[in-house]
Amino acid sequence: MPQAWRSRNDSRYSISTAAIGALAQRQWGVVALAQLIARGYNRMAVSRLIQRGYLVRLYPAVYAVGHEPLRIEGRLLAALFHAGDGAALSHTTASWWWRLTTSPPTTIHISTPHRPSSVGGLAIHRPRQLEAVTERRLGVTTVDRTLLDLASMLETKPLRKALAEADHRKLLDPLTLTAQLRSGQPGGRALRNALEHHLPELADADNDFEAEFLFLVESAGLPIPEVNVYVEGFKVDAFWREPRLVVELDGHAAHANPVANENDRRRELILRRTGYRVCRYTWQQVFRQANMVAVDLRAQLWSPRWPSR
Repeated sequence: MPQAWRSRNDSRYSISTAAIGALAQRQWGVVALAQLIARGYNRMAVSRLIQRGYLVRLYPAVYAVGHEPLRIEGRLLAALFHAGDGAALSHTTASWWWRLTTSPPTTIHISTPHRPSSVGGLAIHRPRQLEAVTERRLGVTTVDRTLLDLASMLETKPLRKALAEADHRKLLDPLTLTAQLRSGQPGGRALRNALEHHLPELADADNDFEAEFLFLVESAGLPIPEVNVYVEGFKVDAFWREPRLVVELDGHAAHANPVANENDRRRELILRRTGYRVCRYTWQQVFRQANMVAVDLRAQLWSPRWPSR
């Protein structure tokens, strides 16, 4: 960060930017006007820095320092500054910040008690009661509130995946969350249904393909397998211990080249030689021919030792 910014029109006028630079470094490259005023910069000084390009306006009274591309954290903090004191990341943005979902936000969702001006790329929510905490230095709605907000936006399967992630990260207390649900809440019915059909193993799925396979197994009334565990030194997609059954899911991207195919066959040969049965299903079969996969799995798993569900 430059230490001073000098006006071309007045060589006597110099604004020290050391404090701004230090602040921006702690805040992912963004600052708020109120912070600058608190550090002794008047509005005229701020205007000069904007004119010279040292401060770049992001929202009213919120600026990026310099021209380096902002990280997502800087964009989120700038949105919080714009939304005012007490604002929090919410909905899908909060779920990403809590690491319950994997897609970075394209639209930033903020819940706030204030009425900030509408800005493109920013969705403002004004709940009657805002339940927020600080997580990794940013205000964010609580996990319970985030899940409730998610339930009003997501389809059933991604909602259940987020619920499983919360459980996996020890951020979920199902009984407490269920007790908070009230009749008529947006998302309340969907979240209650997701809790009633909670499937913790979804958190072990590395991608949507593996998650869809778990939904298929559940829908068929079959025992839920372990997911992404090691068998004879190999990480397998799904595994039932008692019948010694391994399922490998052949996604096109990971299994389309000759080297990958050769490695798959080598793994399968070793697993079979050590007493395991191996089944393979493709993306097309799991997503488009689920009934056929379920019938085949049932035949592989069928044993008096497996109770019917």
